[in-house]
Amino acid sequence: MDQNQTFMHGVYVVAKKNIMLYYIKPPVLIAGLLFPVFFLLAFVVGREMDVRTAVPCMLAMVLFLTATAVDPLITPWERKAKTYERLISSPVSHLAIILGDIISGACFGIMLLILAAVFGILITKTILPDIFILLPAVILAGFCFAALGTLLASAPTNNPSQVMMTSSVVKFPLLFTSGIFMPLADMPAWSRPLVLVSPLSYCTDLFTLAFGAKPYFSILTDLTALSVLTIIFIFAARRLQWRMRAKAL
Repeated sequence: MDQNQTFMHGVYVVAKKNIMLYYIKPPVLIAGLLFPVFFLLAFVVGREMDVRTAVPCMLAMVLFLTATAVDPLITPWERKAKTYERLISSPVSHLAIILGDIISGACFGIMLLILAAVFGILITKTILPDIFILLPAVILAGFCFAALGTLLASAPTNNPSQVMMTSSVVKFPLLFTSGIFMPLADMPAWSRPLVLVSPLSYCTDLFTLAFGAKPYFSILTDLTALSVLTIIFIFAARRLQWRMRAKAL
């Protein structure tokens, strides 16, 4: 087995381990299935909203919150259980571990997004989205959000509650400044920096375009921003976890 095959096998093993240990659990799956339903009902029931705007905003929020739900907790849990040291001392590269974490989180978020999209389109009887825009947007945004979750998990602590506090401080400002509750064009001037650095802004913009509404950015800007932010999150997580790895060893 050459070096590339060894690397990809390591990514696969870590992703499989995360899915089996953390994602395929009844509480996680039930919460993940009910989550999109209640968000959709909160968006459309009793509100005079254009479904071409409501559905993509709801889907962007579902993908963001589900793809970043479990990833921030995996590394602190493993540090607390003393299994993180065993993992990083195994013949698996550090980047492979990070990518495995990202892939498992992205797959979980994308799976729930598909269910939410089908449910949302059926209940609102909205038009079918442009799959050639929606599909790459979902994949790229799912990996970007999961990379953000992995970055949040890189905090120098083995206490999951501290990571959850940090995660909430980061995620909720991004959630309310990303065009979901207020169009990006109507956002106040003080929120512009958060709009530009939030991956959720570009995801919401792409989903809005896929459902036939007018976007705020260009499609090239959205795709480029999500790609660049994904790379930044991956390398920032790698740097932070490398420091923790040096301390653990």
